[in-house]
Formats: sequence, C-alpha cells, structure tokens
Amino acid sequence: MNSKRSLFLMALLFLSFLVYQQWNLDYNTPKTAVTETAQIPQSDVPAMRTQVPALAQEESKGRLITLENDVFRLTVDTLGGDVVKAELLKYDATLHSQTPFTLLQDNDKEVYVAQSGLIGKDGSDSVNGRANYQVNGDVFKLAQGENELSVPFVYEKDGVTYTKTFVLTRGKYVLNVDYNIANHSDRTIELQPYAQLKHTLVENKSSLTMPTYNGAAYSSSETNYQKYSFTDMEDANLDVTTKAGWVAVLQHYFVSAWIPPQNETNQLYTLANKKTDMGVIGFRGQNVEIPAGASKQIDLKLWTGPKLQNQMEEVANHLDLTLDYGWAWFISKPLFQLLNFIQSLVHNWGLAIIIVTLLVKAALYPLTRAQYTSMAKMRMLQPRIQEMRERFGDDKQSMSQEMMKLYKEEKVNPLGGCLPIFLQMPILIALYYMFMEAVELRQAPFFGWIQDLAAQDPYYILPILMGVSMFILQKMSPSAVTDPTQQKIMTYMPVVFTVFFLFFPAGLVLYWLVSNIITILQQQIIYRELEKKGLHSRKSKKRN
Repeated sequence: MNSKRSLFLMALLFLSFLVYQQWNLDYNTPKTAVTETAQIPQSDVPAMRTQVPALAQEESKGRLITLENDVFRLTVDTLGGDVVKAELLKYDATLHSQTPFTLLQDNDKEVYVAQSGLIGKDGSDSVNGRANYQVNGDVFKLAQGENELSVPFVYEKDGVTYTKTFVLTRGKYVLNVDYNIANHSDRTIELQPYAQLKHTLVENKSSLTMPTYNGAAYSSSETNYQKYSFTDMEDANLDVTTKAGWVAVLQHYFVSAWIPPQNETNQLYTLANKKTDMGVIGFRGQNVEIPAGASKQIDLKLWTGPKLQNQMEEVANHLDLTLDYGWAWFISKPLFQLLNFIQSLVHNWGLAIIIVTLLVKAALYPLTRAQYTSMAKMRMLQPRIQEMRERFGDDKQSMSQEMMKLYKEEKVNPLGGCLPIFLQMPILIALYYMFMEAVELRQAPFFGWIQDLAAQDPYYILPILMGVSMFILQKMSPSAVTDPTQQKIMTYMPVVFTVFFLFFPAGLVLYWLVSNIITILQQQIIYRELEKKGLHSRKSKKRN
C-alpha cells in the first residue's frame, strides 16, 4: 500500500472512530433494570428499600467542618454529615491558577455533594429531618508525621448514640465513613444505611475531537462497569440488587464513588427530579437489627478525587474502570504504564511521549520495513509506469493488466503495507483514549509554549508541523492512483488532517508528528539501500 493511500485510510478510519465514539456517548448508553418514577417526597433522605428514594434540594442548617489531609480538603455539613465540598490540593483549577480544583461543591451554579446516613424505623435520618451531629472543633488537619486523621461526629436520639467517624489517610483520596451505633435503650432497634451522590442534572457537552463523559456509573456482581447518564435517570429509575459493587459520578479526569460493604447485599438506585433539576445515584444497605445494650459497626468508603488507576484498584473491584479506555484498554493500560515509567526517568511527559513513539516504531519496524521496501520499489518503478500511461493513454484495462504484470515480475505488492497501518490504528486510538482519561497528563508541560499536553496547542504550531510532515511523506511516496478525483482527495488530506488536529491534545499531535518524522527517516534509509543495490535500475536500463 503506498503512503498516500495509507494516510487516506488512517484518516478515514480515525475519523470514523471519532464519529462512532461521539454517537456512542450521546445515544447508546444501555439501560438496565429500572422502576417507574414515583412521587418524590421533599427530602434528601431516601425511603426504605421497597420504596423509591426521595430527593429534594435542602439548604444547610448545620455547621461546616473542614477536614484536610495532604491531598484534599473536605467540607462536611453537621446536618446529615454530608460532604458538601472537596478541594483537590494537588490539582490546579486551571493552568497555573494555584487554586485547588473543586470537585464536590454546593453553590448557585452546581450542586454535587456526597450524602450518607441511616434510615429506617430507628435511623438517625428520616423524612422529617436529618441528624444534626455535634463535633468538637471546626477545622481538623492531618498533622506532620501522622498517617491518619479520625474525626467523630456524634448524634443522640431516643437512647441511641450514633457516631459517624470520618477517617482521612495520608496520600489517599478515599474517605472512610464509619458508623458506630450504640443502643442504650431497652428495645431492639432497626435501621438501614444508605449513601448517595447528588448532582445537578447537566447536559453532556463534548466535542467531536474530545468527547468526555459527564454522568453516573455503577458496578454490580453482574456488570463490572456500566454508565447511567443523567438522561437515563430522567427516563427511568435504576434498581439493581447486588452483592459488592459501587455507585459513582464521573467527569473528565475526576470521579466520586460510594463503596458499600462488599460482603453484603445492597440495592443500587437512581432518581431525577426535573422540577429541582437534581439527580442522585446511590445505594441502600441491608436492614440491621441491634438488640438493647448492643452496638453495631457499619463501614462505608467514599472516593472523591482524580482517576488514579492503581489507587482505585485497591479501594474496590473494578473502580479503576471509571478510567474508561474503551475497547482499546488492553493497549492503553500497558502503554500508559510504559509512559509513566519513562516519565519517572526523564521527568518530562513530552520527552516520555517521544521515547514511547520511538519504541513503538522500533517494535513495528520488522513489519513496516516490508511496507517501505514495497513503496521504495514502487518509487523506482515510476518512470516505467509513467511510460505505460503515455503508451496506453485512455486504455485503462490494458494499463491495469500491464501494471499487474510489472508488479508480479518485480515482486512488488501494492497492498503489502496494509498490516502495519492496521496495527498503528489501535495504538493511535489507545493513545487517544489515554490522553482523554489519564489525569497524570492533565496540565503536564513539555517545553516552551506547550504547558498542557492534554490540551490543544494554543498556537497550533504542532498541528501545522504535523501537516507539513504529512505533506513531505506524501511527496516522497509514489502513487498508483490515476483517477483525478482520488488524486485531489489525497492531495488535500494533509490539509484536512491539520485542520482536524488543531483541536486535538498536544501530546497526541506530538506523537503523530514524531511518528511521521521517524517514518520519513526510515523511508530515506530504505530507499538509499535499494538504490545502492541498483537492481531495478539495471533492469530498467536493459529493457530501455
């Protein structure tokens, strides 16, 4: 396959992939078990297991308590003990802003909070009101030299003491929420744990070149990872009974997820209220009975932070799948591990991308050499092909027969380069997914004007250089295409690709640019080797 057709095929395949990706994101989210929407009580507290969870926007009436470790700063409302704000201290809101990125928040623009509590006959929360916890202090920060910060929130009701303890660990984005229920009454009490993520219903806005998902997802014993968008919530309520699993809300690079006790059966649910423009995804745990004089411990986990693959794997099974590499995950994962390892050595993500590109091209060289050799032979045969065109004129059938005879005689296969192209496409798509999902590449600088490899080049220099490299590749390569329309299409392909790549992550454009430069060098080396042999030149002279 000649280089011009290779570029055309890669462009067609990649553009088709992007269109499919956007369509799949917008219109093809599968539905799971659902229940019909019911009347919504005006409370954030979900109803019992057999009922539809409740949902409403409720103003805070408690104190706001600050909990902080070295990676995030959380704000907890004593009314209900909800996490109403999460600031990620290691991530800037915008490039060089030095203001922490805010994930969870509760303001006029957006509501995105992590709620949890105890419902049921004797739960601390009810449809009539949330528990208002008492806390000895307003600000709690993990001290130097300490690995764990534990802050108890205490509430007493009808002879029962409910202690909701928040545990923060150094270097971890997972928050342990541990309930201890001490029954000091003279009767058996019944309650049921729940946790949910409440989020303003927003439209999933994404571009064709950088489609990102903003919505809910869950995991169950039957489904490792399943998206459930805000639109799905509005259409019908999720109702899944499962052992293990989790519920989450995803956005570009970041995720919040509630993880229930993994050895118990839980009910996963969603609900949307179009009047308040609010939706939730959550779980209810099993009904718990606590005899008089006894106590019970219920432990929940909340992940709220970046999509860090290795850490999320340790928190819950399949939570790392929220870092969604799509169908190319089996390439993206090891490719990112390689990229991450190289970056740890060179301390620059741009240099790491260049080195990975070199390694990828080296790994594919045994296959691509055959392609370039075929292209080089095609290049040497161009004078004879041009002579045939002049000789046969408009007699395309005779021209085609004579060319096939020539290819057979010279042992040239015009389609011999197809395999390398089809191998490069999955790698390119895997890199594309990686730049869309890997938070490590967010705001990662290269040098000079490239201060964020996950964003588009602000001055479009890399896309233009990439287009120039494609143009050079095209000019270097012979073409067997005789149709004027096809020739025009291929002539304009570098321009089309350049325009399209203006909006791609700079790191992906850098990969393609370096790949093209390597290809140009490889072609030159192979061409010179064949020219030194002079086999085809001698044959051509003898026949002339």
